[in-house]
Amino acid sequence: MQSAHTLKLTGESAALKRDELKQYYNQTWALYESLFEVIQQDSAYFLKAEPLRHPLIFYFGHTATFYINKLKLGKYPIERVNDHFESMFAIGVDEMSWDDLDETHYQWPTVDEVRSYRNQVNQLVNQFIDTMPLTLPITQDSPAWIILMGIEHERIHLETSSAIIRQLPLEFVAQHPSWPECTDVGSAEPNQLIAVTGQKITLGKKETDQTYGWDNEYGNKTFKVADFKAAKFLVSNQEYLAFVEAGGYQQAEFWNEEGQAWLSYTKASMPRFWRLHGNKWWQRNLTSEIPLPLNWPVEVNQLEAKAFCNWKAKQSQSNIRLLTEAEWYILRGKISSDAPDWQEAPGNIALAYYASSCPVNRFAQQGFYDIVGNVWQWTETAIDGFNGFAVHPLYDDFSTPTFDGKHNLIKGGSWISTGNEAIAASRYAFRRHFYQHAGFRYVESLQNPEQMAEVNVYETDELISQYLEFHYGAQYFGVPNFCVNGVQQALSEIQLEHTAKALDIGCSVGRASFELAKVFDHVDGIDFSARFIQQAYALTEQGEKRYTISTEGDLQEFKSASLAKLGYSEEAKKVNFMQGDACNLKPLYSGYDLVYASNLIDRLNDPKQFLTTIGQRINRGGYLVIASPYTWLEDYTPKDNWLGGIKVKGENFTTLDGLTETLIGQFELVAVKEIPFVIRETKRKFQHSLSEMTIWRKR
Repeated sequence: MQSAHTLKLTGESAALKRDELKQYYNQTWALYESLFEVIQQDSAYFLKAEPLRHPLIFYFGHTATFYINKLKLGKYPIERVNDHFESMFAIGVDEMSWDDLDETHYQWPTVDEVRSYRNQVNQLVNQFIDTMPLTLPITQDSPAWIILMGIEHERIHLETSSAIIRQLPLEFVAQHPSWPECTDVGSAEPNQLIAVTGQKITLGKKETDQTYGWDNEYGNKTFKVADFKAAKFLVSNQEYLAFVEAGGYQQAEFWNEEGQAWLSYTKASMPRFWRLHGNKWWQRNLTSEIPLPLNWPVEVNQLEAKAFCNWKAKQSQSNIRLLTEAEWYILRGKISSDAPDWQEAPGNIALAYYASSCPVNRFAQQGFYDIVGNVWQWTETAIDGFNGFAVHPLYDDFSTPTFDGKHNLIKGGSWISTGNEAIAASRYAFRRHFYQHAGFRYVESLQNPEQMAEVNVYETDELISQYLEFHYGAQYFGVPNFCVNGVQQALSEIQLEHTAKALDIGCSVGRASFELAKVFDHVDGIDFSARFIQQAYALTEQGEKRYTISTEGDLQEFKSASLAKLGYSEEAKKVNFMQGDACNLKPLYSGYDLVYASNLIDRLNDPKQFLTTIGQRINRGGYLVIASPYTWLEDYTPKDNWLGGIKVKGENFTTLDGLTETLIGQFELVAVKEIPFVIRETKRKFQHSLSEMTIWRKR
């Protein structure tokens, strides 16, 4: 299928590459819309077929708004099409727990309105591709990279949307000539284990690689993999049916703690896409329901896959588990070429054959089957960044929210995995209770998966390390820790009637949140930067964060922040860190007795919007604390939005004047203080600043 393979970043001619990019973009756009043509009634777009995700109308609009929002964020010359849509369709809800149902009632537009919007966006993006500057190779700072980002993003949602369509009632869908399913069904061959030689393997994509990559693919990490045995086939429906019929879903011993909790909540007794009519098993595919194809791969979540492995281990009295990412890559080495160079797909992948799974013994690769394709393969490996991980500035939350130990990698791709998803370097992860077109392969190994990696345990990102030192490191020149001193100075000026909830907005890497938790029963720490939140969350989970700070030149000092040593072990249990936008917080962030906004106000695009809305989230008699050095910069805040530091009618107008003018209707000013702080850059270079703290009581 010509549209299935991601394009290369190199070429002999920029003009030819522009044509190739435009073709890839339009093929992707048409393919995505073609998927939605299997839906027969507009009402189906608004059904919540998957409780943990938005209805399909969101995903229909989402991939179009992505192009506009990313190009605007990159300050490229493109006009907004519909501000409302580009806000409504901006962020999904794909990472919830199974008991965290989103019951929000959205006022969704009609399907025709979204289709019209998509047409307008399509025209704009085509015009942008025609006129944007383009040099080769395409690099991460090129506008063409943003177009590729949008294309690969839409191909991800080609897959996620198809998984949701599989959960619509059958009367809402119909078979489509562009989406044919396999008709080859029958019994499965018995599975068997084949010996594989272990090796030392280094993973990670290089900056010079010729295909687009997501941030988590770059960097490097080395693993020492012991000899293991791997299943010849993916686990088939037939092999998994034995587990179901043996009462596997009713026996807690096979399920880990997370799996038991999921079972208790969902009452699951079979895989999501199975059906039991009378005493006969059936399977739901994209647009049909067929008798359970025993020789197709089973599709389960990671919790079910692990439970099967535990059952299999007991049955065989051997060490059976899911494979790891590194073990999958050793198997992947049996396929010499990568997706962009495939003349013929070596598996049921990239829509090269079917719009469904097919028998597990169809595609052989040196003794194994389906190393790539058919269904994704769940792994034991929780996703994390490789050494040298760095986010792309226009999509800083693609990967980092998943670096929480709760998202496991899926490898190999499925029948609908196209573009970046089909290349060897791709790394995608989901919560362990989520469903995709994913199954699994098991291995037999004595090696503990957690002991394979040669781990770089120190955070080396310069900006992150600087802030970790600012929050948790040493004091310099006798200036007390800014986070601790700021909270203490604020609390010394106010009379709290209640201490139930506090919000630390713009929390960075989290020190003030922990300090607030000494007084408040619950603290929400929110920051726009996913990278900062990742550090704070890691501290709560692991209790310690190691990092390096520069001394001079290439020399570094190794440091460690420990919650126990700082006296926050109990406080950490009361803090919830989340990524969020101060100017667009979710409704659940309300009812606070104190909102603490430190070194935030002069980094907002629209500080006045924040100030006029934050009062709604504070209880009457509660407090708003604002601390800032007022370093207004047009890089962060358009000059028209500055609160102060400007001339008004020829007179000086300070930020305190602007704060007072904006807040005085809702708040009374309690106190104004100066709070000093020092940020270390190197051993001999420091920033010394003063932050003005204003404390406001809600009337």
